[in-house]
Amino acid sequence: QLQLVESGGGLVQPGGSLRLSCAASGFTLDYYAIGWFRQAPGKEREGVSCISSSGLSTNYADSLKGRFTISRENAKNTVYLQMASLKPEDTAVYYCAARRIRGRCSRLEDDYDYWGQGTQVTVSS
Repeated sequence: QLQLVESGGGLVQPGGSLRLSCAASGFTLDYYAIGWFRQAPGKEREGVSCISSSGLSTNYADSLKGRFTISRENAKNTVYLQMASLKPEDTAVYYCAARRIRGRCSRLEDDYDYWGQGTQVTVSS
């Protein structure tokens, strides 16, 4: 059974950092592009970042460039989202998703086939 599990969310003060993990089970992530998405209360889900299967290509939402960093460690079958200088508006449920494809990744949720259950990130003092 193909499964993605996010972890690393929690409560953090403004200006703080968190590292989210997306671990795969039942399949190897080597051939999959991974996207991170988030959904804040009352808002639509948005694409945060993505990384190609090779790890050579990444993409970020313009508003997050310089604060968020996506990376992957295929040996651990895991993709990470390092988040720094967090703001209250970063509060959301964060999801990872996988798509078996080579080449550039996408931040469009319709392009992804497998989804995790999400992890809550709350930025508050």
